[in-house]
Amino acid sequence: MQYGSLSEYLRTRRGTSCEESLLGMCQDVCEGMEYLEHNQFIHRDLAARNCLVGDSLVVKVSDFGMTRFVLDDQYTGSSGSKFPVKWSAPEVFRYSKFSSKSDVWSFGVLMWEVYSEGKMPYENRLNSEVVEEINAGFRLHKPKPASTFIYKIMGCCWKERPEERPSFYELQNELRELSESGEA
Repeated sequence: MQYGSLSEYLRTRRGTSCEESLLGMCQDVCEGMEYLEHNQFIHRDLAARNCLVGDSLVVKVSDFGMTRFVLDDQYTGSSGSKFPVKWSAPEVFRYSKFSSKSDVWSFGVLMWEVYSEGKMPYENRLNSEVVEEINAGFRLHKPKPASTFIYKIMGCCWKERPEERPSFYELQNELRELSESGEA
């Protein structure tokens, strides 16, 4: 993929992306994650650094080193195993429980990365501080380029309880409707 990682692409072109292309990037990632969800895979490391940008700004999910095939949409990691705290859902850092719904949480953080044009989530905070803040109900702020509708989708991804978060199928439908309506 000629443009490299999505995070690097966004950082080097900060201020030049239109809302339509930012939404398109999120749709591409969501489509890839919907495919994984449908085929019973949990990525466990979804972040802009693990997506690649190619021709026509097509974005593909990559880095499947932590991916797991699951039969019941749940994987419990061994204690002491490492995971990307700033992209992880509360059930991951509390109980090491991964599911497609913890991937949805990570997708919300990835959307935040896209709309903040490559900024680091929870910048200048230690992982322990991030865990404390998320446990206290803190969520990432709305990036300036993100519409109210986009931020609402991010918020749905960051629901405390996994069962309250949408599936990637539902997210893809919402993003498609938003794109078609032109209200992104």
